[in-house]
Amino acid sequence: MSVTYRILPDRGLVYVRYEGFTRLDDTLRVFADYAADPLARPGQKQLVDLSAVTGFEQDFTKLMQVQAQKVDVFAAGGVQTLMVYYAPTPLGRDLAALALRSWEPFDSVVALIQEDEAQSLELLGQRERSFAELLQHAREE
Repeated sequence: MSVTYRILPDRGLVYVRYEGFTRLDDTLRVFADYAADPLARPGQKQLVDLSAVTGFEQDFTKLMQVQAQKVDVFAAGGVQTLMVYYAPTPLGRDLAALALRSWEPFDSVVALIQEDEAQSLELLGQRERSFAELLQHAREE
């Protein structure tokens, strides 16, 4: 599968990683798993790692449908969700830009694009300087 997630409940953070060719159906399946996860909470910050994307399905209409389903979970209880897309490659930035455009109709999601791991983590209020360090510390907590 091209997408995985890991909830870091003590951090109020979800780490999402896309690899290879990303398909919207995979995103829908994994998001349904996340929404049903007992650790999922409205308002959890989302760190979306697009560094390993090699291609993506380009169907903006379907993407809007996917985002509308996500916003129902993200906005539950009237909270806002901060979403940081880590996109260090041109292809990743293209995908992140498409995702940002798809969030524009929804006030409940604040989405940003970053090209640096440390800056991505800083925006999310994390002390670590790399994703590997974040995930290692999260295991130890």
